[in-house]
Amino acid sequence: MDNLGATHRDEPPPATLQAFFERLVTREAGLPRRLKQCGDYVQAHAEDIAVSTVSEVAAAAGVAPSAVMRFAQAMGFAGFSELQRLFRQGYAPGRPDYAMRLRALREAGGRSPGVILAESLEAGRRSLEKLASGTDLRALECAVEVLTAAGTVHIIGLRRAYPVAAYLAYMFEKMAVPALLHGGAGGLAAQSALRVGDALLAISFAPYSVETLACAERACSLGLDVVAISDAAASPLAQVSVVLLRVEEQDFGAFRALSATMALALALAVAVGSAREGLSNER
Repeated sequence: MDNLGATHRDEPPPATLQAFFERLVTREAGLPRRLKQCGDYVQAHAEDIAVSTVSEVAAAAGVAPSAVMRFAQAMGFAGFSELQRLFRQGYAPGRPDYAMRLRALREAGGRSPGVILAESLEAGRRSLEKLASGTDLRALECAVEVLTAAGTVHIIGLRRAYPVAAYLAYMFEKMAVPALLHGGAGGLAAQSALRVGDALLAISFAPYSVETLACAERACSLGLDVVAISDAAASPLAQVSVVLLRVEEQDFGAFRALSATMALALALAVAVGSAREGLSNER
């Protein structure tokens, strides 16, 4: 029986989801195995925490309900209900499902296609400005170095991140950079193709893709360098990557576009292609 809950119970609980995930990153290595399972599940299924019972979370994480309670206490909460309240505040209002988003759009007057386009463009502009002012250029250079040196660049990004992954695979193909797009169609994950000397480029945003995280963890366990594109320093991809490229997309009507992410993907692909061509010319 661990005493981490008692150790941290007197400290203030995290006030935001960002603060929660940052705390989890700093503490996860020291958590007992069952509590670490809880942490892994919460990171991979963040939006589910807002609507799940203790028993449901425990069953999905493969632990006893008491472990979920102890995990909440280890993170500074009085119990699961307090932890769940934070997730409801952070996810439920901010990430309604698509039916709710469209309903809200209609209730707000429907908005003409022209207005929707203008709002989308404005959100894209803000996202690009944030990327321009906030990009860690050293991290970008490191990512280019890792991918340039790789035998094959493996790429994975599912759901909302899939267009980014597919675009990167297309760009690498056009620039003769050996690359393999992992999609998992038909249950074919292609993880057996990972080889020493290769690198993985993983893209995922909250709520993070379990399949993408599993592929990144597998690559890391095999000794491959992992470059991640994600939305927060506390992203679970940060734990298995040698470099994390952060990109935050602004909302419009609770929808998120990929304007800044695609711009980052273009810059990364062109930089890698250029660097590899330079190496070829030197040989």
